[in-house]
Amino acid sequence: MALIRWEPFREVESLQKEMNRLFDRLVPTDVGNGEKMGLSFIPAAEMTETAEAVQLKLEIPGMEAKDLNVEVTADSLTINGERKSEIKTEEEGFTRTEFRYGKFHRVIPLPVRVDNNNVTAEYKDGILNLTLPKAEEEKNKVVKVSISPAIAQ
Repeated sequence: MALIRWEPFREVESLQKEMNRLFDRLVPTDVGNGEKMGLSFIPAAEMTETAEAVQLKLEIPGMEAKDLNVEVTADSLTINGERKSEIKTEEEGFTRTEFRYGKFHRVIPLPVRVDNNNVTAEYKDGILNLTLPKAEEEKNKVVKVSISPAIAQ
């Protein structure tokens, strides 16, 4: 009877390869020209907070403002829309066409309560900029911090 040496890292490597194959099917893949195509699309977001407002920037290329729906509550922002795009390339007598369709939906919790009646939005060059003014009670909010005495050791 032959002894076979068990190598646990080989088992981990095999599992990692299988997981990579699974995720390769689910995540966007490169279709040429720097474009990505996949099963889902979630716009990238960047949030900054000032004393007066929350600034939110969303990257939504290839869409028009009329295709976007933005709703703001006092403590969250919901954005959804539908992408419809076609990429057509012609090289050396071959024509290649890629279609991308799909709906997206994203809910972003806000760090403070905002005055959702005075939100402003601007969409230019695939970037949606939102200014969400803070609610008055958030601007003037002062929180008393209680300090407990240190316990002697």
